[in-house]
Amino acid sequence: MSETYDLAIIGGGPAGLTAGIYGARAGLSTIILEKLTPGGQVVTTDVVENYPGFTEPITGYELMEKMLNQASKFGVEIKSADVKSLDINHNDNEIHAVFDDGKTNALSVIIASGAEHRRLDIPGENRFWGSGVSCCATCDGMFYRDKEVVVVGGGDTAIKESIFLTKFASKITIIHRRDRLRATKVLQDEIFKMGDKVNFAWKTVVKEVMGDAHVEAVRLENVDTNEERILECDGVFVFVGFNPNTEFARGVVDTDKKGYIITNDDMATSVPGIYACGDARKKLLRQIITACGEGATAAYSAQMYVEELKGIAYK
Repeated sequence: MSETYDLAIIGGGPAGLTAGIYGARAGLSTIILEKLTPGGQVVTTDVVENYPGFTEPITGYELMEKMLNQASKFGVEIKSADVKSLDINHNDNEIHAVFDDGKTNALSVIIASGAEHRRLDIPGENRFWGSGVSCCATCDGMFYRDKEVVVVGGGDTAIKESIFLTKFASKITIIHRRDRLRATKVLQDEIFKMGDKVNFAWKTVVKEVMGDAHVEAVRLENVDTNEERILECDGVFVFVGFNPNTEFARGVVDTDKKGYIITNDDMATSVPGIYACGDARKKLLRQIITACGEGATAAYSAQMYVEELKGIAYK
């Protein structure tokens, strides 16, 4: 008979690792199921400068490595698994996280599966994805040294990545469907200081990525006039939001129309024993620090649930 864990955490980003640390320290037998590399999207972040406790910037990889080592220190088991579904066994109060070659049984589950970059769904995007179209400047920026690139988006991520790209690209054009950026003021101030190296195409969307053997241009459209034009470029970076990695949980727990999991302030979902935290959860702010806080809350809620199942009471 397979082992039943007190707590199974789906996802090994900052939310999942924090939940693991808190769960293990509370005495829960804890396993993290991560389909890729522990650390989540943060490992591709070049600079993290708003995480408390670090007076100097730290790379996302370094920060996640510290969290991973801390989780391992407290005895959190980490397994490589791509969870496909959740199965609830009401007879024995177990929740089964099912993946391709088996399942993990647990008394409680925390969904910390994060979100992935949303695509534009335009002609040419899939064809050049990974070879001219990217969602990671940290990963691919070096390939565009002294070249011209397009960045699509106007939020924090788009502007952070644009700032990073100025280390390599000769010219950056930021394409945004609105007439002003959505990024925080400090980031806006920084990008506007870049001068002629960074241009803006306001009230504009990308309709097509063009090229033969490689990306050569994008076809743009003004959202007000519908006027189209061709902008030559060597690469396209897409930062237009995220889609939650919650397919395995849809139909089991309540989600909004976009698939983000709905929880209360205790990170509890619509199903007893299942909690959610981080970017997979419906929320206002998606930052490392908020993910960590939610991970701690979810682990504490799971602890209370498991101890109640086991009949542990405190005076």
